Amino acid sequence: MPESTQVFEEHLAKWVKMQKQVLDSMDRVEESLKSGDRLDLILATRVAFQHMIRTIQAFDKWLQDPFIIGHMPKEMLEEVQKKTWQILREILILDINHTSQFAELIDKLAREGKLNPLLYSKEKDVREEPRLSI
Repeated sequence: MPESTQVFEEHLAKWVKMQKQVLDSMDRVEESLKSGDRLDLILATRVAFQHMIRTIQAFDKWLQDPFIIGHMPKEMLEEVQKKTWQILREILILDINHTSQFAELIDKLAREGKLNPLLYSKEKDVREEPRLSI
């Protein structure tokens, strides 16, 4: 086996091992999140987002590599395409539902005069965009 192939296989094995460690960590933390406070939930979600972003970026680079795409069978590509579209659909539905529910909550709190004045000002310039990081 050529040395470059061995290095490539070692790199793949290292990546898989790291991903399995993250998965194991998720499994260990998930139970404690049931009794977690708001900060715990925010931190856990942000860690998940960061790892998803990292994984998606690596996957995208993977599918740009001529060596990879030159050897990957169509069946594997079909599996990846179908699964990524399923994940995208789930994320879009989550985002639509979450954003809609939150918009309704903010509307309700505004009507009841319960918006935190430190976080929201009625005097904001009408032209200013809301502080949303979507």
